[in-house]
Amino acid sequence: MKSRSEASVQGVYSTLTLLAFGLIFGACSPSENSQIGSESESILSSGKRITIALIPKKKGLPYFTSCASGAEEAARELGNVDLIYDGPTDGSPEKQASMIEQYALKGVDVIAVSPNDPEVVAPAMRKAREKGIHVITWDADAVTDARSYFVNQSTAQAIAYGMVDTMVQDLGGPEVKAQVAIVTAYLTAANQNIWIEHMKARMADTYPNLDLVAIKPSDEDQKLAFKVTQDLMKAYPDIKGFFGISSVSFPGAAEAVKQAGRSGEVMVTGLATPNSMKAYVQDGTVKSVVLWNTAELGYLTVQVGAALANGTLNPGDEQFVAGKLGEKEVAGDQVLLGDILVFNQENIDQYDF
Repeated sequence: MKSRSEASVQGVYSTLTLLAFGLIFGACSPSENSQIGSESESILSSGKRITIALIPKKKGLPYFTSCASGAEEAARELGNVDLIYDGPTDGSPEKQASMIEQYALKGVDVIAVSPNDPEVVAPAMRKAREKGIHVITWDADAVTDARSYFVNQSTAQAIAYGMVDTMVQDLGGPEVKAQVAIVTAYLTAANQNIWIEHMKARMADTYPNLDLVAIKPSDEDQKLAFKVTQDLMKAYPDIKGFFGISSVSFPGAAEAVKQAGRSGEVMVTGLATPNSMKAYVQDGTVKSVVLWNTAELGYLTVQVGAALANGTLNPGDEQFVAGKLGEKEVAGDQVLLGDILVFNQENIDQYDF
């Protein structure tokens, strides 16, 4: 994270009345392609107004919608932040790059993007930085010279190890021999590719009884994830576990196992919001769901963006005070949210996102 230059935006965006959004307990879905702010809060706030464009990989997914609800809370608390939430509805990295260019031309202060394909969006991100706009990543990282900070939900190793350790536990322990497969989103998704490498290492070093037989993309399409899982069960009739490592591939894989009548026989775990997996946990198709606090990830992203625009987050800082989240670790050019969460039958009903 190199650049700390600032761009001022005055009068480009009008502020709209905020809808009330909950976090974790009773979270509601934010409006898509929305600009958030409050005129009354603007009057009470001090300092210049800051416009942050929050761009997910794919707009409309519950995972990213829950992140946006947390981002909106942070904007509301800060008082001087206008938040724009917008992204491609089909997950196209080319459209994502175009949106980055559009918001750079409009002169926003901060662009926070979860890149679908780091190489595709990197040129647009670099151009935005050249204009003096703070460019950060969240959820998934980009080419490092294209952004200043990465707001990281957890370390890649912790996420990968958590999924593998959970699968082993769900299968019955490390002594159980099992074929497993990974259903990912896109083969170009940098964060998922890093997780996969750590997952492979964890299996090789700690759980040699796990035999990874396939890694298949679902193109962030739940129907395709369903079909991919069906096909893998036919190709490997003795398979015992599926990792769905995106919020779309996980429920797709779980539904395939359920419809095949193999719930409880074939384990499915991975990353998804608890709301999207509750039915599968309750009927026994899924024992464990791995994730992080998505609303807090969105909240932290806006806090980081605002601090960069205000000049209160600088190179060399090792801690960052992020509103209600308190102190968060800054590891080089990454701001870390914290540990993963594991949801199961005992605790999943306590969460609503």
